Amino acid sequence: MSRPVALVTGASRGVGQGIALGLGEAGWTVYVTGRGPASPGAPLATTADRVTAVGGDGIAVVCDHRDDEAVAALVDRCVAEQGHLDVLVNNVWAGPAIAAEEPPFWERPLAEWDDLVGLGLRAHWVASTAACRHMVARGSGLVVNVSSFGARGYLHSVLYGVAKAGLDKMTHDMARELLPHGVAALSLWPGLVRTDALLSRGIEQVAGVPVAEGESPQLQGRVVRALAEDPDLMQLSGQAVVTAEAAVRYGLAEPGGHIPPSLRHLFGGGPLFGPMAPVRRES
Repeated sequence: MSRPVALVTGASRGVGQGIALGLGEAGWTVYVTGRGPASPGAPLATTADRVTAVGGDGIAVVCDHRDDEAVAALVDRCVAEQGHLDVLVNNVWAGPAIAAEEPPFWERPLAEWDDLVGLGLRAHWVASTAACRHMVARGSGLVVNVSSFGARGYLHSVLYGVAKAGLDKMTHDMARELLPHGVAALSLWPGLVRTDALLSRGIEQVAGVPVAEGESPQLQGRVVRALAEDPDLMQLSGQAVVTAEAAVRYGLAEPGGHIPPSLRHLFGGGPLFGPMAPVRRES
């Protein structure tokens, strides 16, 4: 039996790397992208090597997600080499590093719109379009767009929220058009993730949430894997899935049994979108 196949964009480090590792633990073939290089010891190559080390098959690919043709070629390569693509995880990020105290929007460069919306949001659109052509033809697949509680409540900056809210609406509407074809699309809302970048700052809490109670990057991948394997996945299509809540749903915990708390209550409560009306699946 062939391995399940995933493409995780923006996987050199952080959440993207954690998702790749979480899938690799279950024996998946995982293509990981980054700006490179992919030479031995570089972050992108290290992610691929770690995926292989935990039991998967990690394949590092340098990709500029501003290049539409390169992205389409990458998706085609995945399908040509593996015969199928089961999951696309859009995690590639464009924009300034997030600071402890962000300046107000009127003091920020206008070019940030092009980075966060014109590039960041667009990159998810381009990769999803390329991947869904294959998934629709096959009649199955899952697109996961890594979003944020910032889609609902204020977080980091105005443009951060605009980009994430736009991503969630795009995901919901993609799911509506994909529904008759048996392909799911959903947003993933991580909580406070204990990335190396966060831990290196030496802070104890963010927005009142203790860093020690945060989520590991790999929990994101374990949740994505559980979603992909869920026979009722289509019932979640179009929704924003909170990592911590999905971890409880699927019986996942951090090492030592720690279950990170959901941060939903800090950002306005319930789901963004209601369940989609049933649609007859095309034969």
